[in-house]
Amino acid sequence: MVAPTGDQPNISFPGTLASSAFAACFAEVCTIPLDTAKVRLQLQKKAIGDAVALPKYKGMLGTVATIGREEGLAALWKGIVPGLHRQCLFGGLRIGLYDPVKTLYVGKDHVGDVPLSKKILAGLTTGALGIMIANPTDLVKVRLQAEGKLESGVPRRYSGALNAYSTIVKQEGLRALWTGLGPNIARNAIINAAELASYDQVKQTILRIPGFTDNVVTHLLSGLGAGFVAVCIGSPVDVVCLSLY
Repeated sequence: MVAPTGDQPNISFPGTLASSAFAACFAEVCTIPLDTAKVRLQLQKKAIGDAVALPKYKGMLGTVATIGREEGLAALWKGIVPGLHRQCLFGGLRIGLYDPVKTLYVGKDHVGDVPLSKKILAGLTTGALGIMIANPTDLVKVRLQAEGKLESGVPRRYSGALNAYSTIVKQEGLRALWTGLGPNIARNAIINAAELASYDQVKQTILRIPGFTDNVVTHLLSGLGAGFVAVCIGSPVDVVCLSLY
């Protein structure tokens, strides 16, 4: 059956949304320094283009070190506030809705393993729905992360996340908060489908191996596999989305 089995906790839908959002926020706090470095590297390549110039940032760890040295360690967590806003909305919805949507596609009376195609379709659906709501938080997060060290006397575009939301609306209009929505839907739907479907599939495969049970080790192995697949598939679309912000 698609529904939880007797040995699995039957968590309510609000509980699933809340736990998904909390887990996504915790991951955001831990990984945002690397995400900030990724944004700087991607935007740097766009800025340099075909011109002959020495890149300021070199490699992931080199970028982290440069940001920390020039702007302080706190700069690595630029965008954490809208990042948490994003994870509460997008993280909660994309994960919390995944099982209900998957059940919708296969039918509540389905018996046995869910086909991979249905898992992918459910991931595409929840990823698209989630980012349609959370796109403003994604936009503000990237803009805050992208702002590097400024010359003396040059003011920052935004003093913080809330100021960024209001400034964008005042200067560019409400619709500007959904800048890049089309590519962002494609990016997040694809990454979400790759991540959740591969997690589901890897976990299903691992549980068929004698000695493995539905425990923390199985979840960690499934998560590692899902993360690798999601990054490989989503990176090209990620670069396109950043260029629109």
